[in-house]
Amino acid sequence: MSEEYAIQMKKITKIYSNGIVANQDVDFDVRKGEIHALMGENGAGKSTLMKILFGLEQPTSGEIWVNGEKVNLTSPNVALAHGVGMVHQHFMLVPSLTVAENIVLGMVPTKKGGLVDYKKAVEITKEFSEKYNLEVDPNAKVMDIPVGMKQKVEILKALVRGAKILILDEPTAVLTTQETIELFKELKNLKAQGFTLVFISHKLNEIMEITDRMTILRGGRCMGVYNTADENEEKISKLMVGRDVILNVQKDKAVPTDTVLKVRDIEYVNDWGKKMIDKVSFDVRKGEILGIAGVEGNGQKELVDMLFGFNTPNAGTIEVNGRNTVGMSQHELRENHIALVPEDRMLYGIAGQATIEENLISDRCSNPRLNKGILFNMSEIHKESDKLIKDYTVLCKSRDQKVNNLSGGNIQKVVVAREFSNNPQLIIADQPTRGIDVGATEFIRKKLVELSRSGIAVLLISADLNEVIELSDSLIIMCSGHIAAYFDDTSKLSDEQMGKYMLGLEHQSAEEIGGVCHE
Repeated sequence: MSEEYAIQMKKITKIYSNGIVANQDVDFDVRKGEIHALMGENGAGKSTLMKILFGLEQPTSGEIWVNGEKVNLTSPNVALAHGVGMVHQHFMLVPSLTVAENIVLGMVPTKKGGLVDYKKAVEITKEFSEKYNLEVDPNAKVMDIPVGMKQKVEILKALVRGAKILILDEPTAVLTTQETIELFKELKNLKAQGFTLVFISHKLNEIMEITDRMTILRGGRCMGVYNTADENEEKISKLMVGRDVILNVQKDKAVPTDTVLKVRDIEYVNDWGKKMIDKVSFDVRKGEILGIAGVEGNGQKELVDMLFGFNTPNAGTIEVNGRNTVGMSQHELRENHIALVPEDRMLYGIAGQATIEENLISDRCSNPRLNKGILFNMSEIHKESDKLIKDYTVLCKSRDQKVNNLSGGNIQKVVVAREFSNNPQLIIADQPTRGIDVGATEFIRKKLVELSRSGIAVLLISADLNEVIELSDSLIIMCSGHIAAYFDDTSKLSDEQMGKYMLGLEHQSAEEIGGVCHE
């Protein structure tokens, strides 16, 4: 095999025991010292291919060559021994440990007598941090550092372990514009030092900016390899999805009416005694999408948890259509026509071992239309499930398929089909398109706009700045548990302007922020 390539995966096929073909005769060749994009819809086979390259999965057939040597990557440790490291989308860090402790985890330096040599761990962290221009604080606890620094810690963990080929899975999913710009400088610096990078992202603008070449997968097969500079976003989308995709959100101007959600002066202190929400107030009205932007860890998760009854505020009030919802169960909240698309679809959005049908009707089992006393009305349930599968274009074998056998984008469609279809008056959409492909993203964004324009109140929480600007009619930005800014019109907002408020570099006056309360 050619010495020009850092990675050569030849005729890779992966067939799971349940018969699902994840990869079929896939070729994936990455040149030394390039940033190479791996693209495709959810379910296209990207994750499986990268798990094979990192030793987490074994191919059914095919060959892998690393730096001209045929290898058998039976585990992540074997992959790392051959210089292949992976930076996962969901950080694999221990929050209670320091940066230095996380970086040396599993290879902790010791003194005589077996005691941990923390000083040496700090020295290793500083050495690699300076060498690769990835600035971190070795002594800071991971729970206290910003998301951008956590990303650097993950990259340093791989570099310390000897990785020369880095797989980056959605590395900018939770970063601000400024943090993304900083990360791209660091990735280009690594490239200049001879590292090879595989870059997985659904953000086409980032692919165009940072990568040299791209490989596109669709339906488990390779659709070709392209020089990034020769392509455009529309063509790439069509290659990924197999049809034209509307990349920009189309929406009429909102005409908000009555207030549905009224939040006043809520506060929340977490288990470590840290105030995560500090006197936050806002309204969401019928017929509008109110967006919430902010760097992760600035109170958005805690806010959603309180709105949907997972946590109770220490102070303040929450009302929906004039009714106090604090202390209500999730069942009672749903009876009050509140729907939630949760941030973590796998943990909170679905029952993975249940069927698609069971997941779709799980919030309406008590509806007299779907049951006959002690027995379910199965013909009505089948009819309802089949209609939702069709209306929300869920790609599946049948309603009886287990949900966790679907791709990420189709799992998310099951979640939104359930949440959007049970007569909601308020939809809380938390990262509704995170980690899903352009086709599913386009579908879900269209649905949110359609529902808001039908008179439903929508609260959108998203770390995707393009999404939150394009979808939202008005927008609040959170920083350190406060509302740092409120904009009643998102049409003229820029990523850079938002980033300043998200990072705490700027803060609006109380009078400007007060505009988000309409009563």
